[in-house]
Amino acid sequence: MTATELNLAHGPNFRDLGGYRTEDNRVLRAHKLIRSARLDWLTPSDLDALVAYGLRIDVDFRSPEERTAAPDPVPAGVTYAFLPVLPTDETQASKAADQLRRSRFATDPQGGFKNMVRLYREMPRHQSAQKAYRDFFDLMLANDQAGQALLFHCTAGKDRTGMGAVLALTALGVPAATVRADYLASNRFLAGKTREMLAAVSAKGGTSALLASTKALASVDEAYLDAAIATFNEDFGGLDNYLTNTLHVTPAQRQDLQRLYLA
Repeated sequence: MTATELNLAHGPNFRDLGGYRTEDNRVLRAHKLIRSARLDWLTPSDLDALVAYGLRIDVDFRSPEERTAAPDPVPAGVTYAFLPVLPTDETQASKAADQLRRSRFATDPQGGFKNMVRLYREMPRHQSAQKAYRDFFDLMLANDQAGQALLFHCTAGKDRTGMGAVLALTALGVPAATVRADYLASNRFLAGKTREMLAAVSAKGGTSALLASTKALASVDEAYLDAAIATFNEDFGGLDNYLTNTLHVTPAQRQDLQRLYLA
C-alpha cells in the first residue's frame, strides 16, 4: 500500500497518508494527514482543491530563511503553524543551481551523500527539531474533526517532512517496513523535479562531481534513514523511547492519536 498522490497541477510529492495499515490491522483515515513539498509552487486552483479536500492546518517545517524567501500562500480558514525543524536549510533543498555550483559539492562526488547522512545523524539531536516535532504532535492531537486535514511540509517534502512522517506513522502503529517505504517513495514523486534540478546544474556547467552530489541532495536514500535510526537507537534507546521520553508523547496521547486517525 502506498500513499495517494493528490491530483494537483504543480504539487509534486503531495500525498494523503490515508490507507496505510497498522500492526493491528487498522487503517489510517483519508483526508486527515497530508505530507507535501513547498506550497508556493501551487496554483490558485491547487490551493482551492486542497481546501475542498479538507485542508485546515498547514504545518511549515522550513527554516526562517526559506519561509521569508517563499512564504506559504495560506488560504482563508486554514491555520498556519511555523515549526522550523532546523535553524537553517541544512538539506540544501532551497539552493539554486548557481549556489550549488559555487559550493564544496562541485569537487566531491560524495559530498551530497555525506552531507545528508550527517544531517540525518544529527537531526534527532537538535533541540529545534525536538521542539518542532513535539508541537507537530500537539497539532495532530488538536485535529479532531472528521475530514479535517493537517498538512505538514518543508521545501522538497522529503527530509524534515520525511522525518515527521516517520515519527507520526510510528506513533500510529504503522509497521516499520511501511514507514520505510513511505519515506523512500519521495524519490518517485520527486523524479521530475530532480531531473529539472540536474538539468539546471548541467546547463550552468556543473561538474560530474556536482551532478552526483546534487542527485544525492535531491533524493532520499535508505542510508539516510538508517543514519537517523542509528541515532534513535544509540542516543535515545530506540524510536519508541524517543517518542515517549524526548518528544513526551504519552501512551494516552498515542491512544488519542490512534482514535483520531485510524479506522
